[in-house]
Amino acid sequence: MTDQPVHVAIAILYQEDKFLMQLRDNIPGILYPGYWGLFGGHLETGETPEIAVHREVQEEIGYTLTEFFQFACYADDTVVRHVFHAPLLVELNQLNLNEGWDMGLLTSEDIRQGKCYSPIANEIRPLGAIHQTIILDFMNH
Repeated sequence: MTDQPVHVAIAILYQEDKFLMQLRDNIPGILYPGYWGLFGGHLETGETPEIAVHREVQEEIGYTLTEFFQFACYADDTVVRHVFHAPLLVELNQLNLNEGWDMGLLTSEDIRQGKCYSPIANEIRPLGAIHQTIILDFMNH
């Protein structure tokens, strides 16, 4: 019996020409510890990707996605990433970071360079490779 890939739903949230990203907790045992990534997470039993992305964004930053759109699906042997996009209609200070180390609005230059400074970490931290690829694809779309 082969292991089935895990399904996750993630959101590209943008404001003007910037992208909201989460600096993942810097703890061993999670994917991309201490890297910048997109908000989202695993689908729960019986959830559609649309329901999951709505729930995850609400849980992680207290933001309700009023209108969002499917962008693409990125699949490999272990993970199927259902990617959605939506404008971020509030200021950063109106969000509550409930999961992760830091969050920030990264510029397209930060995305291209694959790294960004975090005031909380007090250092430049890398972007997760798949997250960088997804946003670059979105920017070029």
